[in-house]
Amino acid sequence: MKRRAFAGLAGAALLAGCGVSQAPNEIVVQRFFGTCNAQYGSQTDVAAAQTECGIITTLINKFRAENPDIKVTVSTVAWPGYNQLSAQMATGDAPDVVTMHESAIPDFQSRHLLEPMGEELRAVGVEPDNFTEASLKGVTIAGNVWGMPFDTWAPLWHINMNYFRQAGLVRDDKPILPSSPEELIEQARQFKKATGKPYFVQALANQKPAYSRNLYTYLMQQDADFFADPKRIKLRTPEARRIVEMFRTLYEEGLTTRDQDYAAATRGFMNGDGGVYLVGTWMIGDYEAESRRPDRPLSNGYTVYPYPQLFPEKDATFADGHSWVMPVKERTPQQRQAVYRLLKFLADNNFQWARTGHLPAFTSVIESAEFKALPYRDNIAKIALTGTPLPAGVERRFAIEDTIGEELAPAIAGQKSVEAALFDAEHRVNDLLFHVLATSGEP
Repeated sequence: MKRRAFAGLAGAALLAGCGVSQAPNEIVVQRFFGTCNAQYGSQTDVAAAQTECGIITTLINKFRAENPDIKVTVSTVAWPGYNQLSAQMATGDAPDVVTMHESAIPDFQSRHLLEPMGEELRAVGVEPDNFTEASLKGVTIAGNVWGMPFDTWAPLWHINMNYFRQAGLVRDDKPILPSSPEELIEQARQFKKATGKPYFVQALANQKPAYSRNLYTYLMQQDADFFADPKRIKLRTPEARRIVEMFRTLYEEGLTTRDQDYAAATRGFMNGDGGVYLVGTWMIGDYEAESRRPDRPLSNGYTVYPYPQLFPEKDATFADGHSWVMPVKERTPQQRQAVYRLLKFLADNNFQWARTGHLPAFTSVIESAEFKALPYRDNIAKIALTGTPLPAGVERRFAIEDTIGEELAPAIAGQKSVEAALFDAEHRVNDLLFHVLATSGEP
């Protein structure tokens, strides 16, 4: 499947400019985030919308209502939609605007499938200098801006404060978070002894990227330059061994949940399965709402923080983001103008999108009183500065995350040595990147 998707990208480079028939004023907006037309299909009150799907659907409805001279056709794809996008590009049927993870931008940009956007964004009043530091890193390659960032997301520590109080891990009504691997393990033991629950809730059964993102964050905190060359990864290091051994100890001692898939872990934290759920920004709204329900494990007992700094070298958190990109294609002047009117509208409404739990893409929004008034945002706002993506030149990041996760999972579960897992992960990732380089025709 990965080979076919990569071949699709290569083929798309030949045909992306062919175009298909659209009305002169029509733009095709392709997005993920699900479908919810039954509830939001005709809604335009963005402030009343909830969830990723509800807010993006209502935003586009509102734009349509305010811009009747533009025909907006929405194509909703199954997450993440990149195989479909590659096929569309290869047949000259590219959409005009696409939601894309910033981690996927290098795959398309390196094959000349995306338009640079910085100058035209500035022309409509969307200033890249207003992007947060994390967002700007996510859309910038070789000094050019290749997308309009919509948010920054990162894995977080979602915390059950009721259990933390029971375990004596609260001071001044805030959780006491560890500051080293050793302290984390000691607190996890203390937590389990006091509550009978595992410290961590993790989706270990089907979430290979979760292993990789944990590794990235704690390598970044050690200031380990594991992608010094964006075409090669270096994982056979003391820094990487330290992280995997820490998670292996937590697993061996029953200090984390086991064998839960994403759905089970997401429900499990809500139902009191453990103290800290390692999952992204998008769950803040759901868990905040759950904490207002009476007689539930999270009742009046939820908070959320960035991953604690376990290593002194650097305060960093692995981060990604959603952005809007423009595939290369032929467009009428009306279509090009319509695209940038839509992007300006979405930028102006970035606060509404930030209600999903994702961090705003714009400094002016993250510093605004309305954003700071949202629950827990003060706790996580620093990720706009400390959030760190992989280096801009690293391609095939989704495949890399899966590959690393496939190797770390058996090591953490005690089925494979840590050294062997890191060796195999490094070898497989570098083999993948070698083939990407060879197929691209780069020297």
